[in-house]
Amino acid sequence: RVSLAELIEMRHNVREVQLFSTPAQRSPLIGLHHSKLRGRGIDFDQVRAYQPGDDVRTIDWRVTARTQKPHTKLFHEERERPVFIIVEQSRRLFFGSQLAFKSVLAARAASLIGWSALEHNDRIGGLVFSEHEHHEIKPRRSKQSLLQFLNRLTRANQNLNADGPGNGRDSFSLALRRAREVLRPGSLVAILCDERALGETAEQQLSLLARHTDLILLPLSDPLDHRLPSAGLLRFTEQDNQLELNTHDGSLCQRYQAHSEARQLRWQRLAQKLGVLLLPLSTKSDVIEQLRSHLQQRGARR
Repeated sequence: RVSLAELIEMRHNVREVQLFSTPAQRSPLIGLHHSKLRGRGIDFDQVRAYQPGDDVRTIDWRVTARTQKPHTKLFHEERERPVFIIVEQSRRLFFGSQLAFKSVLAARAASLIGWSALEHNDRIGGLVFSEHEHHEIKPRRSKQSLLQFLNRLTRANQNLNADGPGNGRDSFSLALRRAREVLRPGSLVAILCDERALGETAEQQLSLLARHTDLILLPLSDPLDHRLPSAGLLRFTEQDNQLELNTHDGSLCQRYQAHSEARQLRWQRLAQKLGVLLLPLSTKSDVIEQLRSHLQQRGARR
């Protein structure tokens, strides 16, 4: 599990990853940041005489009527944007065979993204969801907003347990639908969820969300999600349900691995289709090392 103190301490690792640009260094993600500024901005600057080529939608009709000469409004271009972090803390993430549980990996990555956005002077907010509920923090440019998000994330993480009741609803799709309702166009959305969460409905919601926001997809997995261990007969129980797997059965292991590869390929195809960034994370190594590796590879391709 994670503690609030641990997530707060993640702020000291921001400069190790450089998710967003700084005056001294351009991040490989700079192509995403500010790439979807829409409209003319929201801050009014001044009125001046209309010039050929000006957008007719910016004409100030009151000043034009008063002076009998066309005048247009000027706006400051908006240079900051909301960064919204959607992070899963459900029972399917309460598992890990390597360095950490997937739920812990998700919390650490979300914290790192949040501190990076705050240092970049962006507004930060997010949505923490599980099988039964979701908690939403509206984006604000303040440390208090981020701390509120991290506190809610910590509480959701610490409430996880292996014996909790299940829920048949698609909590990931519901979280994405809620994000579409509250997010303004041009937001940057980081999505941390189980690799297995991508279904048909969720894919549709992501496609709709990508129309008006920039997405960073961070699906979470464990090595055992991709390959069964050679451990003979394994018995699994969940409430009254039981399952036996013979991991020495070669055809079973091949089918298991094929399902895993199909899931990964589906994420890759979706990211390519939407033109968004895909940064898979695994419990097998430290989150900072993984993000740094992803950014270095992306930087080398640019």
